[in-house]
Amino acid sequence: MKRLKIFTWHIHGSYLFYLSKGNYDLYIPTNAQKTEGYYGRGKTFPFGDNVIEVPAESVKDVEFDCILFQSNANYLKDQYEVLSEKQRELPKIYLEHDPPRQHPTDTKHVVDDPNIPIVHVTHFNRLMWDNNRSPATVIEHGVMDAGVEYSGEKAKGIVVINNLPSRGRLLGLDIFLEVRKHVPLDLIGIGTGDLGLGEVLHPQLPEFTSKYRFFFNPIRYTSHGLAVCEAMMQGIPFVGLATTEMPIVINNGVNGFIHTDTRWLIDKMNMLLEDKELARRIGDEGRKTMLEKYNIHRFAQDWERTFNEVISNQTN
Repeated sequence: MKRLKIFTWHIHGSYLFYLSKGNYDLYIPTNAQKTEGYYGRGKTFPFGDNVIEVPAESVKDVEFDCILFQSNANYLKDQYEVLSEKQRELPKIYLEHDPPRQHPTDTKHVVDDPNIPIVHVTHFNRLMWDNNRSPATVIEHGVMDAGVEYSGEKAKGIVVINNLPSRGRLLGLDIFLEVRKHVPLDLIGIGTGDLGLGEVLHPQLPEFTSKYRFFFNPIRYTSHGLAVCEAMMQGIPFVGLATTEMPIVINNGVNGFIHTDTRWLIDKMNMLLEDKELARRIGDEGRKTMLEKYNIHRFAQDWERTFNEVISNQTN
């Protein structure tokens, strides 16, 4: 079979990195202004040769097999600016990264087309969106084993969130601030301001986080974060809220701790700080979950199958 040529935009760097592990080529546009989606490969992720930059003005001259949208702007605006009329007739997929923002159950998706499937990253997201006439499916995350073992030597928790001070309650700023009064926590990410330690680049993240006793995610309403999957793949014990996708991933007291009562979570964090062996057992079980459910090989195969099915359905 020929190697598929997929055109998409650089929206979420870590997701694009894992997406690139499939047996296909990804073409991404660039412009001089480096506007959203047009950053190119960048220097953060060790992309392989199958992630290919194309100047935005030259996209019309390249032949593709499928178009992958990853944002409303891609679908409503970008495609009309960079793709030719012929390219806009190609098989298309919309990759939805997030749960609905305006209303958790009644928000209609921007796509309403029986020929354009919406791929959600969690079953929770698919459940909550009104997907209109578009066929909706789920491809759960896949992450790689970074090869860095958990040590847990620091009697602290680690939180990994970009721009937490400016993103407020949605990302759990208030929860982070409350929990930090009772448990030692470090925050890393872009735009942490005075609350955190600043950005740690993705290639250095596994080594940095592996030393912390546990990983805490205070986000109320989000998809299953890749940073969570990556931490659990390393064997770092996870503590978070029992919302969105988490209840089908975490078995309380076995491979992590989740609850909607932050006081209960604080008790469990302190227990992990006091009992390093418990932390290691929880982390080992979390790693097993990631290897079974969120391994990169299953993820790549799911995307390869989806691309082929969508292309085959339109060309037959």
